[in-house]
Amino acid sequence: MLIDPTAPRARAVVEAIRTGDVAALEDLLTAHPGLATARVGNETTARTLLHIATDWPGHLPDGARTVSALVAAGADVNARFTGAHRETPLHWAASCDDVPVLDALLDRGADTEADGGVIGDGTPLADAVAFGQWKCARRLVERGARTTLWQAAALGEADRVVACFTSGTQRPTAEDVTAALWCACHGGQRAMADHLLRRGGDVNWIGYDGLTALDAAHREGHLTLVAWLRDQGAKPAEELA
Repeated sequence: MLIDPTAPRARAVVEAIRTGDVAALEDLLTAHPGLATARVGNETTARTLLHIATDWPGHLPDGARTVSALVAAGADVNARFTGAHRETPLHWAASCDDVPVLDALLDRGADTEADGGVIGDGTPLADAVAFGQWKCARRLVERGARTTLWQAAALGEADRVVACFTSGTQRPTAEDVTAALWCACHGGQRAMADHLLRRGGDVNWIGYDGLTALDAAHREGHLTLVAWLRDQGAKPAEELA
């Protein structure tokens, strides 16, 4: 069911979700069967009610209870956004660093490995790491999410990084190592950055957002890491252009 966002029913349910009025939300869900699975928007761009509950900047009042009420009424915890990407509500909660809502979604069966993210069509963990939402990134790992090399590097997960080089049949390429080094600096992981630099990572690669590893560390406020990177010959992108 698609609901025009200007319709009274849509305005009422969005208001209940955004204000954390779970009692009003439950009344609406009871009065309008099928509302829990409705999408608010149009044929090209539409959100489920769970997407509204996890929309940026997140941390809505009683967000976890809202998730519980929606799923109990039939909302699909793994529903996809309709539009420019296919993100699930878990992607959005991860992108907001909203741990209680993330946990509520996971407790009700949200898929940690769902693809469709704005970051490389990836998982909720890819979003969390790329956007520096470290609490949700670590909680996803705690709750079983798989990591790529760049994600593990950004989180300082040494065992997982080593496993990328020692297990399986496909070893990381030089480009993979350089990207992981950049991500380690984005995450403020000095020991990991040193490890990947010794594995051949290019410290002066101009990568994501047009930044070098030095720029990424500086942007995130990792000043001790910035000083160490300079000692390793790292430069800002503006000096390499």
